[in-house]
Amino acid sequence: MWWSVARFVAAIVASYVIARVTTKQPKSAQPTAATEDDWNIPVPDEGTPQCVFFGDCWTADWFVLGYGNYRYSAIRK
Repeated sequence: MWWSVARFVAAIVASYVIARVTTKQPKSAQPTAATEDDWNIPVPDEGTPQCVFFGDCWTADWFVLGYGNYRYSAIRK
């Protein structure tokens, strides 16, 4: 019984080592964080009259009036 458990553990360790050796390692360059300028959201110009719909409605002239409150700050380790 203990022999089959030892073979099972050895197989897990061997598969981990093989997977770790054969995968490409990422370059050390850190990815840059997204900023507000990276979002491409269609919004109306200032002063454009806005339609107000109540309930479900389909309109040909769509735009995004509000898209959440995205706050971002640096991730500290």
